[in-house]
This record gives sequence, C-alpha cells and structure tokens, in this order.
Amino acid sequence: MTVVVFDNSGTLIERYRAIKDLRTGVICDDVNSIDLVDMVPNRALVVLQTDPAQCLANAISDQTVYHFLQKNKVKFDISYSSGDVKKEQVWETIRKDGYAQIKDVQDTISTVVNKKYNVQICSGSGLILNVDKQKIEFTITAGGKIFPEVPEVINELKNRGSQIFVASGDRKTSLEQLADFIDIPSENTYGTADAWKKRDIVKKLRKKHRVMMVGNSANDILALREADIGVLTLQQGEIVPSKVYEAADVIVHNIKEILEIEF
Repeated sequence: MTVVVFDNSGTLIERYRAIKDLRTGVICDDVNSIDLVDMVPNRALVVLQTDPAQCLANAISDQTVYHFLQKNKVKFDISYSSGDVKKEQVWETIRKDGYAQIKDVQDTISTVVNKKYNVQICSGSGLILNVDKQKIEFTITAGGKIFPEVPEVINELKNRGSQIFVASGDRKTSLEQLADFIDIPSENTYGTADAWKKRDIVKKLRKKHRVMMVGNSANDILALREADIGVLTLQQGEIVPSKVYEAADVIVHNIKEILEIEF
C-alpha cells in the first residue's frame, strides 16, 4: 500500500498570516514565519494550543504573555526552530520577557479578521522568540482556505488505494477540522510536528509502506529527504529557499499535479 503525507499550511491550504514585529509595532502579512526563524540562530516558532477566536481574542489585553499562559494553563509546542531549542528554554524565555502582551497576539488576530480572509481552517496563534536573547520578538496568527483542487486530489488518491496523512506544525485541533473537510480519519493527523517529528513520521510509515511526502517549506526538508518520493509544491506562490528545492525529487505548481507522478 502507498501512503501520501501532506504538510498543511501552504500545501493543502492557501495560507494567510499576520505577523507583528514587537520592536517596531509593524504588522505585515507578506513575511514567511519559517524564513524569519531561519534568519537568526536559536529562534523558535511556538504554537499556542488554544483557540485564537475564543480564548485569546477575549483575554485581558494588557497582561503579559507569560501571565496569560500560566494563569490559563495554556500549553504550547515548538513548531520550528533554527537550532536545538528545548521547551524548557522556551518557557524560560517567555517567563523572563516582561514586554510582550496578549494585546500583541490580539493585534494579529484582528488583522486576519479585518482583512476578511476566507479562513476555513484557523491554524492558530503563536510567538517567534529568541532563546539566546530571552525575548519574544514577534507574534503571529495564521489560517487559510483549502486549495480548490484538494478535495479532488484526496478522493482520487483514496480511490487508488493510498492512505492519507497530514503532518503539520499547526495546532492539533485545526488539523482535526481539516480532517473533517477532506474526509480522512483524525488519527491520521499529526499536529505541531516540527521538522524532526515529520521525518520520524515518514520513517515509521516507510517500514511498511511506500511513502510520498508533499510539502512547501524548510520545515519539510527532512521529511522530503526521508520519503521515497519528496514533492515540493509551489502553489502558495511564495519564494522558497534553494535548500528546499534541493531536498525534493519532484516540483509541482499545483497540488493536482501529484496525480501525474508515478508512485
């Protein structure tokens, strides 16, 4: 049996994001969060495991991020990092940063809402922090809508006898919503999977199956290399680092093109 493992944001869904630079207060929606992390050693993209539209949006604005997470027992996970960053280092950084407030996260939520993006899947909100400086440097909220070709692609792959999995740096809850949209078992989704976890998922599946990995950015590199066939999709339309191209066996510009790959 063959298995296809998809990344989510930028691969299955057209991604929208808002990122706030806490040094300048500027909010932009055209910056790649993975690229931001890669610019500086020991930066980490941290996903908050809570619903932005409910828990975060309604929280007291002027409390620090640390106070909010501690008081509400909100869990977090590292989605991507530019070094060997541990969760205890992340928590210590959040604890020592007395500047970043929940308002900074709420500003990114409001930006996504005010731009009236057609968000079907809310990937969630998070932080980009620097464990060397022990500073939260950016806040982020992301979501998106499923690329129109995705349902057809998933159905055809299933008709051919392939199992479908999703391994993504997004919140587990958002991937469960995605599973409902594309009609796959929720247990076939792996949330907040960093580059190493994605690689390990592919490696485990390869013990019994032939595996295709489909991704679109640097956090997919290890999984692309590990898979029997690594596919880079450029449908998001963003600039992709050369190291991602080098990790892929096949490059497509539309997710539907993977149906043409001999597998």
